Parts: sequence; structure tokens; C-alpha cells
Amino acid sequence: MSDEPEFGKVVVFGVGLIGGSFALGLKATEQVDEVVGFGRSLATLKQALDLGIIDRVGANAGQEVADADLVLIASPVGQMPEIMARIAPYLGAQTVVTDGGSTKMDVVASAREHFGDKIGQFVPAHPIAGAENSGAAAARADLYREKKVVLTPLPENTVLNVARVRSAWEWCGAQVHELSPSAHDRIFAAVSHLPHLLSFALVYDLAVREDCDQFFSYAASGFRDFSRISASHPEMWRDICLANRQALLEELDRYRAHLDVLRDALDKGDGDVLERTFDVARKARRDWAEGKVK
Repeated sequence: MSDEPEFGKVVVFGVGLIGGSFALGLKATEQVDEVVGFGRSLATLKQALDLGIIDRVGANAGQEVADADLVLIASPVGQMPEIMARIAPYLGAQTVVTDGGSTKMDVVASAREHFGDKIGQFVPAHPIAGAENSGAAAARADLYREKKVVLTPLPENTVLNVARVRSAWEWCGAQVHELSPSAHDRIFAAVSHLPHLLSFALVYDLAVREDCDQFFSYAASGFRDFSRISASHPEMWRDICLANRQALLEELDRYRAHLDVLRDALDKGDGDVLERTFDVARKARRDWAEGKVK
């Protein structure tokens, strides 16, 4: 560890699970002098201050980002364009901006619109370390330890700016990878956004039934594991699904096609089709769980 912290001042928009854990991760490794927080709720900001996540509550966004080393936009993706518009005119020449959004094509489009010729100062990122709980109280310093963070660098980014963002996440303990924005959105539509949509749909289907209490009273570990992510933040996942809707629609159509195959097999009593499908899924899931798929 160096004697001097790598980052003097870090400004975080959104001090909940993602932004708060980022701040705590840098603080735990003593790689930041000061963290300034912004958010929609004064109560959340006060909680973040009391928990030591931030050192100050920001009052003037333009003034704070002008001399910041690093800015993290950790709000729901639907709120990012407004934040970008607020800070773009005031960015210091050496200030690097990144984000924690779960979609990238829409975030990059907004960044290009609002940052203009400063787009090289924006390095998109996505930490793969969410949880069903949200808010400042859910933040923790080790959230990103041994977790993946995906950077989707832009052609305008300098090597130094990408390295600074990479370094920040690595100080938080993350394993940093790179994808293009389009590849990112295609992949995460399948392995993140679709599972959330399905989990929300299943729990909703049960919740609106007249005898829902009876169903929930008999639900056990299988339901608990599958439905865990339906406890995630509704606003955040609304924004994610809409932002990545084209890729998500494609994945949903593929999934529906597989469901139709299984439904047909059930209707015909075709156990061979069911078993073959289950066997492929079982092997793939075990290989992934055992670390055979990197």
C-alpha cells in the first residue's frame, strides 16, 4: 500500500449499496482522502454520513466535481442522464467519471449527449455484486471483494483514465474485466436481467392469487432460492429492463421457445425430452458452480 492515497477527493452520486460499498472499499484500503455524497434523500445522506460512508454531504454538484479526482454515478440508470447534464459543464480537466449501471449502451449514449467533447473522461463500468437489499445500511466494504467488475471503455478514453477507474475497483478487491458496451448488454440480458424478470413474474403470479397465503406458507428452499432476487429494488430494475429492452426481449423470446418445448413434452408425456433438458442444465450449472466456467 502506498503512503499517499491514490484518490484525493471522490464524489459519489447515490450512496446506497453500490455507491456506498465503493466508498467504503476505498476507505478500507486508505486510498481516498475525502468522499462527498449526493442523493435524492436527505435521510439517506445523513445515514451515510453517520455510517462513515461519506465525509460530507455535497451541496453544489458543479463545485464538487470541478476538483474531484473521481466521480462515481451509482444511481438507477434512469437518473443518470440528469446527473450527467448537471455535472458536465463543471468537470475538471483531470476528473474521471465512471458509473455503476447494469446497462451500458444507454448510459454511453447519454454520456455522449451530455459530456460532448469531454466524453474521454467518462469510463463506463458495471460492478457484478448486487444484492436484494438496498440503501446506505446495506453498503459494506467487502462487497466487491473477489467479484467481477466489467469496464466497457470507449475509443475516446485514454489509457490513463481507464487505468484510474480500473485501479479504484481493484482497491475495492474486484476482478476487473473488459467488454464492449453492446457485448455487455447482450450477455447481461441473458444472465442477469432475464432471471430478475422471471423471478419478479413468478412471485407476482402467486402474490395476486386469492389464496396466495397458502402457497407462500408451503414454499421452501427451491422457491426461496429462485425468488430471492425478486426482493430487489423495483425502480432500479424497471429502469434496467427498459434500458436494455431490445436484448431482453430477444432473450425472453428464446426462453419462451424453450418453455414451449417443455410444455409440449409435458402434454405428450415425453420424459426423454424433459430428462435431456434437465441433464444439460444440471451439468452446466454444476460446471459453473465448481468454477469450471471462468
